[in-house]
Amino acid sequence: MQIDSPDISRREFLVSMIAASYALSVQPVTGETLVMTDREGIADEMVSIPNGDFAFPAYVARPTKGKNFPVVLVVQEIFGVHEHIKDVCRRLAKLGYLAIAPELYARQGDVSKMADVQEILKIVGKVSDAQVMSDLDATAAWVGKHTAADSKRMAITGFCWGGRITWMYAAHNPGLKCAVAWYGKISPPVTESQPKHPVDVAATLKVPVLGLYGGADQGIPLDTVERMKAELAKGSSGSSIVVYPDAPHAFFADYRPSYRKEAAVDGWNRLQLWFKEKL
Repeated sequence: MQIDSPDISRREFLVSMIAASYALSVQPVTGETLVMTDREGIADEMVSIPNGDFAFPAYVARPTKGKNFPVVLVVQEIFGVHEHIKDVCRRLAKLGYLAIAPELYARQGDVSKMADVQEILKIVGKVSDAQVMSDLDATAAWVGKHTAADSKRMAITGFCWGGRITWMYAAHNPGLKCAVAWYGKISPPVTESQPKHPVDVAATLKVPVLGLYGGADQGIPLDTVERMKAELAKGSSGSSIVVYPDAPHAFFADYRPSYRKEAAVDGWNRLQLWFKEKL
């Protein structure tokens, strides 16, 4: 493929490169979720969050008893807010958090029922960082106005596509207390809708971020992880990265063949400690 081909613009080339990279890092969905969290002691619902002239859906889970819960924004994989992401919210609710997962592709389309990764990527490619930051800001504001949670104690966590967004939102919103990014891309090609990436903001981060990565991730080379570590060391956020040497991409996704129980359990335990210390 030639960048200077009259039929292919630079933007189209970069989008195609990102799509190819994602295709390497995602695997087919098995349809079987290994971890299922019951609803005993928690309440969950779909809500609508306004942002300007548009309202997008979000899934919320919280404990049924108590108030002033710390808040966790949960950011989807490229597959949207499906049952696995909702279950992550319920797991966090069981731990005493109000967890909320906004549908960040809602303007562009519903990917939750799509099985073809290439079709999903067509939707994802239309979603800009500016839109996502704005919708996460709207989600944070909605929590503060419409729930009994303590929005001053707010964290974010995300997976795959959402892992990259976690880094970017931590840079965008210094009011967060902490973040946990699961195998988010660090330095993919720059596009008009994604003008910066985690490696570009690492040195100036104010929010402590825990990054969890797989050493066998075909879509995120280890040299980019090492570069990210070096950039983080230039700053003072107290961020950290853990690499599981034999784990592939999406090792936490228990509904996919990439799932690795040992790394997933250890990562979840680290998330709990990170939140407990900083929220």
